[in-house]
Amino acid sequence: MAFDKLKKMLGDEDDREIVDEETFYTIEENKDKPQKESTNQMILVEPRAYSESQTIADHLKSKNTVVVNLKRVTDAQAKRIIDFLTGTLYAIGGDLQKIGPGIYLCTPKNVSVQGKISESEDGKSKKGDDEIDW
Repeated sequence: MAFDKLKKMLGDEDDREIVDEETFYTIEENKDKPQKESTNQMILVEPRAYSESQTIADHLKSKNTVVVNLKRVTDAQAKRIIDFLTGTLYAIGGDLQKIGPGIYLCTPKNVSVQGKISESEDGKSKKGDDEIDW
């Protein structure tokens, strides 16, 4: 139907080339489809407030890996951010790993992480000044 309208608008004697009906509909269908991101990214984030949690979650929903440094927020804000991200990661099937004091690696479902980073040389956790207490 849209193809017929296009023919009528241009007329049969117009010197512009008219594509066949199948090509016309293929072009129309592809215009509405969003472009897929060809590469996933690793995003480094240093939030300064809890309100930035949603931005981090949006990166994860877009299948990007996010490294979150919580050293610039209070312990209470850091706990809220981690709680929010834990819920987001659960919803998308992702994973959260602590890679240092106040630094977390958030990965979506499409990214696998191999290995673990130990907190101290003897394998026992030592609480530092900048570590979150929960």
